[in-house]
Amino acid sequence: MDLTIERLGPARIPSPLRYSNVLGKHVANYVPEHARVLYDVSLEGVMAQIEADPERPPLSFERAGPREFIYFDPAKLRVGIVTCGGLCPGINNVIRALVMELHYHYGVRRIHGFLYGFEGLAPSAGHDVTDLSPALVKNIHHDGGTILGSSRGPQDVVAMVDTLERMGIGLLFAIGGDGTMRGVLAIHEEIAARGLKISIIGVPKTIDNDILLVEKTFGFETAFSIAIQSIRSAHVEAEGAPNGIGLVQVMGRHSGYIAANAALAEPDVNCVLIPEIPFVLEGDSGLIAWLVRRLESRGHAVIVVAEGVGQDRLQQDRKRYDPSGNVDLADIGLFLKELIGQELTARGVRHTLKYIDPSYLVRSAPANPNDSLFCATLAQNAVHAGLSGRTGMLVGIWNNVFTHVPIREAVAARKLLDPEGELWRAVLETTGQPALWG
Repeated sequence: MDLTIERLGPARIPSPLRYSNVLGKHVANYVPEHARVLYDVSLEGVMAQIEADPERPPLSFERAGPREFIYFDPAKLRVGIVTCGGLCPGINNVIRALVMELHYHYGVRRIHGFLYGFEGLAPSAGHDVTDLSPALVKNIHHDGGTILGSSRGPQDVVAMVDTLERMGIGLLFAIGGDGTMRGVLAIHEEIAARGLKISIIGVPKTIDNDILLVEKTFGFETAFSIAIQSIRSAHVEAEGAPNGIGLVQVMGRHSGYIAANAALAEPDVNCVLIPEIPFVLEGDSGLIAWLVRRLESRGHAVIVVAEGVGQDRLQQDRKRYDPSGNVDLADIGLFLKELIGQELTARGVRHTLKYIDPSYLVRSAPANPNDSLFCATLAQNAVHAGLSGRTGMLVGIWNNVFTHVPIREAVAARKLLDPEGELWRAVLETTGQPALWG
């Protein structure tokens, strides 16, 4: 991987933050330009990299934070903010923190919000542009959703960059998930091809937590905390009837992070199904046989399934795509609900099954306190990066340190839960489910 961060040019303007470069003065410090964060923090990993190429330092990210010198003159800078893709807890928190940091700490006064995602950058859509001020955004963090609206699907990259150039936008913040970041990369490449001095910075948003090279995305923690409420309800329902079954479907198109974390946080779950691990329905080692044994021994069961599970089986004869280019998922929750009911009835197993899908409760919720804190810090570091002239990057976190990540590397693949890693091992030990199906 190449984790080099692009810059528009040398930063020569003294930062208005008036921080310090000297430890012990009880004043916040600038981050040195050479500050790095190791990709692999294990001693074995670092030693292996050094042995493989002694002339090259171990792979590392650029550390995020305020720099002593900035590239843009805040008095002359116009900034744009756009929110794209599905709703997610914390978007308004990020918008608010961006505006507050730009206005109060850097003195940027011209901040514009593009409405309804990338459509707001496309003149053909006819959306207005709104001016963002501290007075406008001061209370928006109490609400879910986004005051700027959102949309899915690509727009004409040439037309979007024309809009940025025509409006004199020098810095654009794009808040969104993997699809948004691919769009950001396309915009960045068009900007570079024209030789324009426009910085574009991504703030990664995805409930699924599936952005590569980013330890955690905002909205994820709120998502699994709300999923916990559904699991508790499913458990109560399951225990309240003979052979009661609670089936909860959570978000997770390709990655099972929400399902896994929710099961660990609410350990009443007896089985977790995630996209990364194939499961078998039939046979003595399949899900149905396991469920029958569970009901015989304990009299109830709670199953959590991520929405992306079993799509190869469900979509053998159909594959449709949403406007963002993602496969339009078949409903694994309803499929399992019907199949489990049919199989248990055929075996003469009396049962009651309750199915819960909290997806849209999750998407529209306001951020919880931890996510709110995370959103604010992400946004502040995004502003520091943009003002310093960095571009084509997103702000992430790695080993609990905020980092700069090149977007080209972040969209190269999707982050998946490691079936051999510590997180999944903890799930197996908590639920007691089989390590392998079939």
